Amino acid sequence: MSRGIAMTHEALQAALEARLAGLQSRLSSLKEDATKSHSSDSSEQAQERENDEVVDAIANETEHSIRVIQATLKRIHEGNYGVCEACGEIIDEARLQAIPEATRCVGCVS
Repeated sequence: MSRGIAMTHEALQAALEARLAGLQSRLSSLKEDATKSHSSDSSEQAQERENDEVVDAIANETEHSIRVIQATLKRIHEGNYGVCEACGEIIDEARLQAIPEATRCVGCVS
C-alpha cells in the first residue's frame, strides 16, 4: 500500500470512528426514549405508541448503520479495504469516496 493510500485510509478510519461514536450515542438516546413510560391519557397514549414505532424504526436503521461501519473498519484493519468481495479486484477510488462502505466494485454491483 502506498503512503498516499495509507493516509487516505487513516483519514477515512478517523471519520468512520467519529461517525460510529455519533451513531452509538444516537442509539443510546433512542433506547432511552423507548423505555419511557406512557401517559395515562388514552389519546396521548395512542400518539406516544405511534411515536414508539417511529423511534423503533430509526433505532433499527441506526443499528444497521453501526454494523456497516464496524464491518468497514474491520476491513481497514485487516488490510482488505477497497477490495471487491465478489471478484477480488480493487474498487475504484471514486466509488469509495462516494460510498466509503462499498464492498463491491461497480462491475459486481450491476
